[in-house]
Amino acid sequence: MKKILWIVLIALIVTGCSTAPKTYDDPFAYCTAVGTLDIPDARYTGPAEPDAVINGYLQAAGLSDSTEPLDLLRQTTTWRCMDGNVMVCNYGANLPCDAQANTDSTPTQAMNDYCAQNSGSDFIPMSVTGHETIYNWSCAGEIALAGEAFTQPDAAGFLTSIWYTLGSKP
Repeated sequence: MKKILWIVLIALIVTGCSTAPKTYDDPFAYCTAVGTLDIPDARYTGPAEPDAVINGYLQAAGLSDSTEPLDLLRQTTTWRCMDGNVMVCNYGANLPCDAQANTDSTPTQAMNDYCAQNSGSDFIPMSVTGHETIYNWSCAGEIALAGEAFTQPDAAGFLTSIWYTLGSKP
């Protein structure tokens, strides 16, 4: 029995289970350490929407810092880690930052219903297709048809057209 307890104790010491996990208050250092996470976990102890992320979003999106009040940006901006980089997205007008890209090219019933009412339409609005789709949709007569992809999912499955990579601290 003593031998088993010694083995368990040594295993805990070797694997580092006897120490608290390292925490980060800087999102860039945090992402470098964790690699890829869709939502920051307990190891990130800084502000929910750090200034560096907000300012990085403004720069990456080509917006001046007077475009929107910073308080509003803090409420509508989110970030995550991918491949050690900080990724940032602003919900804005109908931008599904928290949703995975929809790569399905099979029309839904709602799309076909739209085409039945708008036969031959050269587009189907995103209010019908969903804002997560990667395709431009149209109507071939009364049947919905997926056209060319206007964006792609990134390695984590999010829309590349709405997420910006902030490589290093701005």
